[in-house]
Order: sequence, then C-alpha cells, then structure tokens
Amino acid sequence: DVQLQASGGGLVQAGGSLRLSCAVPGLTFGNSAIAWFRQAPGKEREGVVCIVSDNDDTVYSDSVKGRFTIASDNAKNTVYLQMNSLKPEDMAVYYCAAAPGDGLLHLRADEFDFWGVGTLVTVSS
Repeated sequence: DVQLQASGGGLVQAGGSLRLSCAVPGLTFGNSAIAWFRQAPGKEREGVVCIVSDNDDTVYSDSVKGRFTIASDNAKNTVYLQMNSLKPEDMAVYYCAAAPGDGLLHLRADEFDFWGVGTLVTVSS
C-alpha cells in the first residue's frame, strides 16, 4: 500500500498563508496523480487541486484558483500546497490522495486509491 503523510495545517488569520506538505515515501511520482481535497464540517469532500508530476500538469478548483499553488519535489517524494490569501471558507480538514500510475488529472475523490490522514486548516476572520 501507498502511505501518505500530510502536515502543515494550523491556525491563520484571513489573508494569511500556509504551506501543506504531503510526503509519499513509497511512491515514485512519475505519472501518478497526487491531489489535495478538503472537507469542511457538514459539507462533502471537495477536490482542490491535482498534479501529475511527469509533465507538471495541474488542475485547480475555481474556488482556489489564483490563490493556491501545488508543486511536487520528486526527489523528496513530497507534494506541497502553498495557500495564500486564505479565507474563512477555506477552513477545512485537508487530505492528500494518490492515484499511482494514473497519468490523468482528477478532482473526484472516487478516482483516488490512497489517502492520508487529514490536517486541519483553521482560518480566523
């Protein structure tokens, strides 16, 4: 199995920034799809951004486009999510997920086989 280790959540004021990390030590990124999802209380899990590191293709949800940036460090088997201009509506538990060898960009949870434990992002207004 593929293990994902998400970290970097915390408390930030609206307008601030956080960087989340997702380490995937057992996976050669290659054409794997790695994504971040989030789930706020009482809401469905939402796909935020996905990357396929072979070609650095990315897709962002409209709600974060222009504010969040995903990047992968293949040497460290780690994907980062830089979150800027955070809003109270960004507050959620953030999860990273992997679809090994998939090669396609997805923002649907059912496309991903492996999930990490979430990390909580709290944005105060």
